[in-house]
Amino acid sequence: MRVYVALISLSLIWGLSFVFISILSESAGVWGTVFIRCIAGALLLGPYLWFKRKDIIKPIPWKPLMVVGVINAGLPWGLIALSQTQIDSSLAAVLNAFTPIFTGIMGLVFFGAILLKQQWVGIAIGFVGILIIMDFDVSLLFGESFIGIGTMILATVCYGFSSHYARRHLRDAGIVFVTTCTLVVGATFGGLMMLFTNPSQLQTLAQNLNGEILFAVIGLGFFGSGIAHLLFFYLMKERSPEFATSVTYLIPISAIFWGYFLLQEPISIQMIIGLLVILCGVYLTTRPKLTFTMKFFSIGKKL
Repeated sequence: MRVYVALISLSLIWGLSFVFISILSESAGVWGTVFIRCIAGALLLGPYLWFKRKDIIKPIPWKPLMVVGVINAGLPWGLIALSQTQIDSSLAAVLNAFTPIFTGIMGLVFFGAILLKQQWVGIAIGFVGILIIMDFDVSLLFGESFIGIGTMILATVCYGFSSHYARRHLRDAGIVFVTTCTLVVGATFGGLMMLFTNPSQLQTLAQNLNGEILFAVIGLGFFGSGIAHLLFFYLMKERSPEFATSVTYLIPISAIFWGYFLLQEPISIQMIIGLLVILCGVYLTTRPKLTFTMKFFSIGKKL
């Protein structure tokens, strides 16, 4: 029962995060948004990690932590913020529903997963859903139009890979430790990218700081990054990467609701149909538990 409460809570938090990204990225920029949400989440969890420092795994798995920090936080969150400079938060959340499908594909390609026929059908259906959203115009994935739908899909690829990678390489590390380190690495990555692309962005944010932006910083950093990351790694530990990423079943519904009432974003029939098709594909892809070959590693009941 606890895992389903965590799953629903995570969907509500991350659904609202897409709204916060839209608000914050206007002033903080793409990589400033990544830096702020990561550093705020790390500041929230840091004191608790220091209190539990005796439980930190030794030796510290620095390389896996850096990989997960970049691929599960820094890079995909930057891609999502970049996407939302071209598409609204509701559509971004709909495309985010593609994450479980790419989780299956990444498991097959890099981690020895075996996909069943039903899962292949689900992947194909998911891609049809994407085509419906794009009005079957594949040119939106190339050229300047790639920023939007294309970058959002790339973010889901990152999520799919990092879920398996974290389960394989960080199974013995604590949830709070992994979450905090992931956010610190993500903040470092976002800060460096901001310095290279637009170093004056935080100054611009400080000049335009108001109640709405401060609310977005707290919501996106403390809840969308800190608490949500704890819930995500908890779901992976208690169940599996596929179960954890299945939160994207619920996120689009939550995000569409938040976007419509808070940002007055329109809801198109095309987007709803595409979402339903994608969710059908996600259901077929995640319904059976993936079987992993013993050649690579064996899966226990817990992370």
